[in-house]
Amino acid sequence: MNTALWTAQLILAAVFALSGTVKLTMSRQRLLDTGQTGIAMFPMPVVRFTAAMELLAVVGLVAPGLTRIGLVFTPLAAAGLCVVMIGAAWAHSRLHEPRSFLANAVLFGLAVFVFVGRLL
Repeated sequence: MNTALWTAQLILAAVFALSGTVKLTMSRQRLLDTGQTGIAMFPMPVVRFTAAMELLAVVGLVAPGLTRIGLVFTPLAAAGLCVVMIGAAWAHSRLHEPRSFLANAVLFGLAVFVFVGRLL
């Protein structure tokens, strides 16, 4: 089970490290042009804040397990990503983007798995 949890954590960390970095550094138009269409539903300060929280979640997913310090932050980071995925799924459903909605659902499922697995 630990291997499956670590695999899920590393997948989430990789996805959100890229997503957070891109949303934190690119302009609105560039994000839209590169396929980050879900941001169209939100003002840029919300997008930037979400990006920063995604990057903090990356640290929370990986660092506690490596250092054995603050282990409670891993399920909290996963829970935070669940909230982000709910918002993203809402945006993509409103934009009629089923493939993006499905990707959000998969990431949500991974985050729930990590949340429950690391909480117990």
